[in-house]
Amino acid sequence: MKSIYQKLAALLAAGAAGGSALAQVQDLPGGPGVRQLNLHEAVTRIAAEQAWLHWFMLITCIVIFLLVFSVMFYSIWKHRRSKGAKPANFHESVTVEVIWTAIPFLIVIIMALPATKVLVAAKDTSNADLTIKATGYQWRWGYDYLNGEGAGISFLSSLDATHRQMSDEGAKGQMPNDYLLKVDNPLVVPVGKKVRIITTANDVIHAWGVPAFGVKQDAIPGFVRDTWFRAERVGDFYGQCYELCGKEHAYMPIHVKVVSNGDYAAWVEAEQKKMAARMDDPNKVWELADITARGEKVYAANCAACHQANGKGAGPIKALDGSPIVTAADKTPAIEIVLNGKGAMPAWKQLSDTDIAAVISYTKNAWGNKTGQVVQPAEVQAIRAK
Repeated sequence: MKSIYQKLAALLAAGAAGGSALAQVQDLPGGPGVRQLNLHEAVTRIAAEQAWLHWFMLITCIVIFLLVFSVMFYSIWKHRRSKGAKPANFHESVTVEVIWTAIPFLIVIIMALPATKVLVAAKDTSNADLTIKATGYQWRWGYDYLNGEGAGISFLSSLDATHRQMSDEGAKGQMPNDYLLKVDNPLVVPVGKKVRIITTANDVIHAWGVPAFGVKQDAIPGFVRDTWFRAERVGDFYGQCYELCGKEHAYMPIHVKVVSNGDYAAWVEAEQKKMAARMDDPNKVWELADITARGEKVYAANCAACHQANGKGAGPIKALDGSPIVTAADKTPAIEIVLNGKGAMPAWKQLSDTDIAAVISYTKNAWGNKTGQVVQPAEVQAIRAK
């Protein structure tokens, strides 16, 4: 995972400068460990089976390697020319042909049987207690609870803003153990329940995976893939996007929070209340101060990573401060770009009409863009319906 390499590089740099970060960093339960050589500790049956297969295949290959090279080097040493050995002269041997065909065939069968069993089990997503769609965006994950307890809950999960700031500043000093793995909204699931994850993407190919669960599945635009897991204990478990998806690839972590069934029911109730509170009337007419205050929060959570907090952009990311599209009296182009995307700008249709109106109103009045214009949710709703 790219962020682990960045973390290690930053730690080594701190150590070279005389810092103590390398000595202080600790393992992250459910995530990467210091000097970790083996697979992640398994918390699902599939992951445990995969770990067993890993060692079974490795030991089998080592034994074959030692046997083959032992015979080869023994033959070279025992029958070397300096000892007067003379090569045998024979045309063919049916017995040898049968032996060196049959033995590898049996080895392949012995290795294939348990591997096939685990692979088939890993692909069996039937009879799930909970179905969640994970959608990859540049660069965050969107989660929609489709079936089971909590159906209808939907939210975005992005890298925690403080961790992005640490990365932008060069990750100086002691970093938290979950550096570049902390998110604002973790995926919450109940312990002991079969959770089906349906993966897709909105822009480019991503991949959803959590090593401790033994799952990794590509998320491809226009296609649907699925995988599943059943966590056997509560805790926090981490992964990342496993497909190189652009310049922010390292800032697309996955955090799955496994909780007890009682805690999950309480979380579902709380999220449903939050969603009900966010169900704004699209016909409400907002005042400038109120909608820009909301837009500032939306911008910080979703836009500042690329356009920067000061609106200046960077590289191919265009500046919003002073942008002709943002400051224009005609609001339609700005709304269409946020809704549908353009160039490096992804589509943000997953945001509500009010949030889109709020963030555009904020950009029209932040920094040097003192236009005094307000975009109302009804305007966004009308363009979305086209």
